[in-house]
Amino acid sequence: MEIAIISGKGGTGKSSITAAFATLAKNLVLADCDVDAANLYLLFNPRHDEVTPHDGGRKALINPDTCLQCGLCKTHCHFEAIAFTNGKLKVNPTLCEGCHLCQRICPVNAISMVPGRSSKRYSGTFRYGRMVYGRLAPAEENSGKLVSEVRKAAKELSAQHNLPMVLLDGPPGIGCTAISTITGTDRVVVVTEPTLSGLHDLRRAVQMVKKFGIATWVVINKADLNPALADTIASYCEHENLTLAGRLPFDPQVVQAMVNRQSIVEHDKDLPVSREIARIWALVSQS
Repeated sequence: MEIAIISGKGGTGKSSITAAFATLAKNLVLADCDVDAANLYLLFNPRHDEVTPHDGGRKALINPDTCLQCGLCKTHCHFEAIAFTNGKLKVNPTLCEGCHLCQRICPVNAISMVPGRSSKRYSGTFRYGRMVYGRLAPAEENSGKLVSEVRKAAKELSAQHNLPMVLLDGPPGIGCTAISTITGTDRVVVVTEPTLSGLHDLRRAVQMVKKFGIATWVVINKADLNPALADTIASYCEHENLTLAGRLPFDPQVVQAMVNRQSIVEHDKDLPVSREIARIWALVSQS
């Protein structure tokens, strides 16, 4: 079974809740699909059994032995990625968008397009099973493809080690990485917060998930900080025939748990927020 945890916006506490779910599930494959800002590895400190480079798109590279230093590429680069450094033309890979224009206009074919290989996919073990995640390097691309690679590796680990539960920590928003995360999953949990922006982005996330026809649950995190708006979100869920899995109370111990590199359930399983997360996980994983 694949369960994806997503949110319409950042800062809702999605990853903290995912970490708690992983603690409760035990013996699972945990996949961090937020490749632009993966963070669960900071909490669970996995052992890396495999590190695989990811093709993060193409970047221009100037051959100094062939280059005439004519500056034609620099003049035509719309991204200001090419500049003279110590009298030699060089490409800033962070600024390069891989458009191939400089390569096409170079009069002596001194420019080649090379794959960006700074992005990586990691897989290995952690204290509750197996873990896989991706880290997209700055200015590299193909984030949706990297998510697909993470999910493929997670499925392979699931089969190899007889771990039927695969938990996916998705990225915030409704972009290609979110779509790559939820496609073909069995269930989706959308985490929101009782703010106007939280409600707005919850609606967008739900609209995205509905296009895939996936069973969906909603969790309102820090619901007691604005009970009135939490009630508005609950009414929205009822109107859209969504299951409101639960409302989590605000607890500063969640931050303390992260400082200690623990999920909130590991930190103190008897806190009200921990008990409510346990109830929600039982509902989502067993329904």
